[in-house]
Amino acid sequence: MTRMAASKARQDFSETLNQVAYKGKRILLHRRGKDVAALVPVGDLALIEKIEDRIDLEEAEKILADMESGRTNPIPWDQVKKELGLEP
Repeated sequence: MTRMAASKARQDFSETLNQVAYKGKRILLHRRGKDVAALVPVGDLALIEKIEDRIDLEEAEKILADMESGRTNPIPWDQVKKELGLEP
């Protein structure tokens, strides 16, 4: 992965974007030596989102199985709202 100052990416934005979009480069942007963002091809982003969705689905299935087996009890919606400060 290429590391680049955010200011350099801003100066050469078209070229930086082309490197990511057409050559598949991944670019890690930093500001004052601290990593702040990454530019990745759209295909990489789609893969990351699929992985996140799968993790979320597996966790939801686990929670539902725990509830169905009685290992976990659901929290009433009114209690959730109260704990989050969503009720007056």
